[in-house]
Amino acid sequence: MTAPPDVKAELIRGFWRGDGHRGFHGAYFGLVTTSAHLAYQTQELLVSLGIAASVTSFSPVGKRRTYHVLVTAEFSEKMARLLGVQVRDNRNRWASHYALDHEFAYAPIRNIQTLDVSDLQVFNLEVEEDQTYTAAGVAAHNCVRKCPFDAIRIIGLPEALKEDLVHQYGKNAFRLFRLPVPKKGEVIGLLGPNGIGKTTCVGLLSGELAPNLGHYRRKKAYWEEVLDYFAGTELHDYLEKIANTRLTTAIKPQYVDKLSKVYSGRVRDLLTKIDRRGRLPELSASLELDSFLDRDISQLSGGELQRMAIAATMLKDADIYFFDEPSSYLDIYQRLHVAKVIQSLSKEKYVVVVEHDLAVLDFLADTVFLMYGEEGAYGIIAQPRPVRTAINVYLGGYLKEENIRFRDREIRFDTRPPRGDWKGETLVTFDELTKRFEDFKLTVRPGRLRKGEVVGVVGPNATGKTTFVKMLAGLEAPTTGGVKGKWQVSYKPQYLESAYEGTVGELLRNTVGKKAESGYFDSEILQPLRLKGMTERDVSTLSGGELQRVAIALCLGRDADIYLIDEPSAYLDSNQRMEAARTIRRVMEKEARTGLIVDHDVYFLDMVADSLMVFSGDPGRHGLGEGPFPMREGMNRFLKMVGITFRRDADTNRPRINKLDSRLDREQKSAGEYYYAIEEAA
Repeated sequence: MTAPPDVKAELIRGFWRGDGHRGFHGAYFGLVTTSAHLAYQTQELLVSLGIAASVTSFSPVGKRRTYHVLVTAEFSEKMARLLGVQVRDNRNRWASHYALDHEFAYAPIRNIQTLDVSDLQVFNLEVEEDQTYTAAGVAAHNCVRKCPFDAIRIIGLPEALKEDLVHQYGKNAFRLFRLPVPKKGEVIGLLGPNGIGKTTCVGLLSGELAPNLGHYRRKKAYWEEVLDYFAGTELHDYLEKIANTRLTTAIKPQYVDKLSKVYSGRVRDLLTKIDRRGRLPELSASLELDSFLDRDISQLSGGELQRMAIAATMLKDADIYFFDEPSSYLDIYQRLHVAKVIQSLSKEKYVVVVEHDLAVLDFLADTVFLMYGEEGAYGIIAQPRPVRTAINVYLGGYLKEENIRFRDREIRFDTRPPRGDWKGETLVTFDELTKRFEDFKLTVRPGRLRKGEVVGVVGPNATGKTTFVKMLAGLEAPTTGGVKGKWQVSYKPQYLESAYEGTVGELLRNTVGKKAESGYFDSEILQPLRLKGMTERDVSTLSGGELQRVAIALCLGRDADIYLIDEPSAYLDSNQRMEAARTIRRVMEKEARTGLIVDHDVYFLDMVADSLMVFSGDPGRHGLGEGPFPMREGMNRFLKMVGITFRRDADTNRPRINKLDSRLDREQKSAGEYYYAIEEAA
């Protein structure tokens, strides 16, 4: 296709001499071939020479299908000149159905048909130098010389498999392919986007669901058929125990904030009722439950509900334990404590964990099963990988063994801290602030917020982070001290409720106004947060993760000077967290706005923040807020208080928690560098 016109003309003449013919008293020219590929390539060659041609096909009985390239009407003369022959056409109609310009050939629409492409293999072609184009739906590569090594790499995009179907909910409903394999002595992790079957996996492995192998009309379990299907695999023995009810299960649910609507009464009474082995005192110490054991469940915070749910799960005498997002609402100190307690279970029991905080998953799990697919349509479980490899593959977005790319671009982290001398116009200054409640006192040291700055807020739960944010938002008045400056605030609270009666689109338009229909809002907020397909859904039907993304969009869509966003990563999967961090960061930079982000996910804060405010104190009694500090100083202050250090992964630069008292841990603590590499920070 890139050859000079005279070379193309000679190709057409050669084809004409071999397979050409004329019809209707020489009024049209035809070329015949049994190759559809050659016919459509010839059509494209003729168009590039300014000659429009049609392609028709015939299938004579007992013979191969033939393809006819026909040139007629006003293009006959040009074809005749190219071939060096005479043309005669005395018909009245001389105009062609086709029209040409310098870019396109235009053809009339004869009919419109639909084609089922559900089983069509789709490829992503990465091409160097030579051209790849599509002819009649067939991808063709035109190498003008022999392709150099790796000139073309064909990489499969995710699609539903034709085999290994384990469970299907209905005719056009969600399908799950393959299952993870629990193992004693290991913590098995499940990592993947929301809506692709992690909860279904938990249901199948716990025995709440029986695999139907695609027979979705069945109402009862056919375990004999299932066991025959898995015969000779690692899963067979495990599923056999499930089928014969020889395994008991305990499941920690995902949405712990709903527990207070299901249970009532004191925490101690609920846990004592479950505890049949006398383990409550031990777990109360390791999970730090003593401070709220005698409180009513309806009075608990999100972090307290989470620890209560984990304790209730672990107190049950079971063979296999499932923990669905055990780190939500917990600060990093509590996350590591919970991880250690869960790890202790795996020595004698089966343990499966669904977790989106990659730093915690890296610390907690031994083996990880990656999951990919299409949200709400199908999910595929990839082969097991060691936890470090699995997380690196997930960040890279490419499964080498399966040759599947499930993300457009890889995610990488910076090893160097942001510049400490970053400057910007001051937007808000605050004196030393105090806020007194009946049982709690918060003190915040003097500080300032600058235009265009994104400030991360870190610290243990119940030390006043949300209270400080509410004081800036004007929802709480400080007991002493004041905040100076003129600003408008957009606030996303920590706990969300879907009380709005209407669709997501109506909520966006009513809250954001005309901006909700602008190209900027669409491209910078709706598309990255993947809300485009949700605008017609009722808000009341949204899941926790979907509601979180809508809340972030509403917050970023309002016109404000300061955006106060409390725990934006809660209920988001790992990929959605990265996209949310990028979206917040991009909006702050483009609009020169100030962001204050309260979160416990270290990866999230690493991607979004320029500086840090650090909170400390005695949780539930008194809190102290300081900063903002440059990222390096803030991370060092915070992690020194927690007592952990991070190293950087050699392949992705992602932060990884050092083993306590390891050589690296001791070296970094000695140098005072808890997060950034010693040589980089220096």
